[in-house]
Amino acid sequence: MVTYVGQGDPARTMALLWGSAPAPPRRGPRPGLSLEEIVRAAIDIADAEGLAEVSMRAVAARFGRTAMALYTYVPGKEELLDLMVDRVLADADRDLPYAQGWRAAATAGAHASWEFHVRHPWLLQISATRSVLGPHELDSYEAQSRVFAGLGLSGLDITRLVGTLHTFVRGAAASMAEARAAERVTGISETDWWTTRAGYLESMVTSPEYRARYPTITSFEPTAHDVPDPDAPYLEQQARDTFTEGLAVVLDGMAAFIAARGAAGPGSVPAVPPAAESAAQGSAAP
Repeated sequence: MVTYVGQGDPARTMALLWGSAPAPPRRGPRPGLSLEEIVRAAIDIADAEGLAEVSMRAVAARFGRTAMALYTYVPGKEELLDLMVDRVLADADRDLPYAQGWRAAATAGAHASWEFHVRHPWLLQISATRSVLGPHELDSYEAQSRVFAGLGLSGLDITRLVGTLHTFVRGAAASMAEARAAERVTGISETDWWTTRAGYLESMVTSPEYRARYPTITSFEPTAHDVPDPDAPYLEQQARDTFTEGLAVVLDGMAAFIAARGAAGPGSVPAVPPAAESAAQGSAAP
């Protein structure tokens, strides 16, 4: 199920994101909570148990409080979700090797984003078509855009390159997240899943009918490069290898695009992405 950010009260959400909301009053002798603690607790629940388990009640229980105690700090779950997304982006690695050129910086950024999404797979359940427009989200967009600055590209070209790279990384990270969740969700280990199908598959793929129907895939011959690591789960390894090798293909395509478009003259990076384009490309995530 896809979840969308930006469903809470816009004015209150933006005030909370940018630190301009009034501080809640302290009531009674018990030590007060902080917005940072509440958002961090929600992120911890999402990391450990999944986004579906995040609720005002579950977060409050971490502090031995009732859900009502949280409404002084955050209006509701919709606003809390926006704060979670922006706050977790503060942990994204934005220390990229810009001095080594755009490709080195893009490669480092993609790997950092991959690892970030693997650590926080619940982010993959949140649609990238809308932004929360918080400070950490825009920090991430700035860092990504800087990768392609100074190449003679327009701001729109840079936005599209950032969006393309982000879309690839999210898709690849989703494969890893699904591979890791498969046993937990289905109750069947990867080894058992393949073992119960091995005999059938072997008889099927060696049949003349199968080879006649699928001549291309039956022509594939494994090489030393294709031999899986016996100590790594096959699906996880496949997801990681597809990401690594697919990234090189994506960057080759970007190099051709930059060579063709960069010659048009100097471009500029907008301080804030055009709303429609950033939404379409999912530019806000790391």
